[in-house]
Amino acid sequence: MRPGSRRGVLLARLAVPCLLLFTLGARAQEGLTWREVDPHNLVFMELAEGEVVIELNPVFAPKTVARFRELVKQGFYRALSFYRVIDGFVAQAGDESDINENSSWPGLPAEFERQFDDELHWTSVQKGDLFAPETGFIDGFAAAREGKSVWLTHCPGVIAMARGEAPDSGSTDFYIVIGQAPRYLDRNLTIFGRVIDGMDAVQKVRRGRVEDNGVIENDLARSRIRSVKLGSDLGAGEGAFYYVVDTNSEGFRKQLETRRNRDQKFFVHRPPKVLDVCQVPVASRREKNSQ
Repeated sequence: MRPGSRRGVLLARLAVPCLLLFTLGARAQEGLTWREVDPHNLVFMELAEGEVVIELNPVFAPKTVARFRELVKQGFYRALSFYRVIDGFVAQAGDESDINENSSWPGLPAEFERQFDDELHWTSVQKGDLFAPETGFIDGFAAAREGKSVWLTHCPGVIAMARGEAPDSGSTDFYIVIGQAPRYLDRNLTIFGRVIDGMDAVQKVRRGRVEDNGVIENDLARSRIRSVKLGSDLGAGEGAFYYVVDTNSEGFRKQLETRRNRDQKFFVHRPPKVLDVCQVPVASRREKNSQ
């Protein structure tokens, strides 16, 4: 497990043996700080297509995250498949209990939104968003709020619990957004994490046919999950440590302004000064686990 003394925010200029996973412009990198992802919130999912690394969010979905951790520890997802994959929409995996409604696990309470409070590190992106009065970021996660309510948004790469018509019917199956942000799903399903590395592997999973609602009937034609492990359960030489940009930092706010004000000479017609929260990349860094 990661020693406690190494946790917390690191300055971007700190020399660590790591890899920048998302490229940022020179102006945007100035003043960035980095937050180490808690190993308890790190998940390493191995697919035939490659490794997918997920950051869980117990602040917004504590019961769902607790269930997911329990399932991972039990090896529940090992050898299960992505059985419903719709190109440009979502890739859904699990034991198919979402479509056959025979899960052996009880349904989870809906965790679609929560009360906003001063403990949440809110960085505003846009007021007057099409789907909410205001959008922003909270510790790397795209979010939106209205009055005293705040929720996570369906941006590409988020992971949420699948469910039936009843709000509390989700139990084991999850999906990852692989296409354009389906923001109309916000506050209707429980988002409990996001992919911070390996979206290229997710995008390689085998698709189903649109006319079949993405369901791949032939089990042998599906992409499978080889293993899923929690970062806190890995030993020396396994997995990696991850850092993500601190979205509450001044450097990130400057990055937002750069993306909002497109003043480069390239533009013949200057775009309006608006910014879609789902069009803001949050960089992550990987450090090899050698301890």
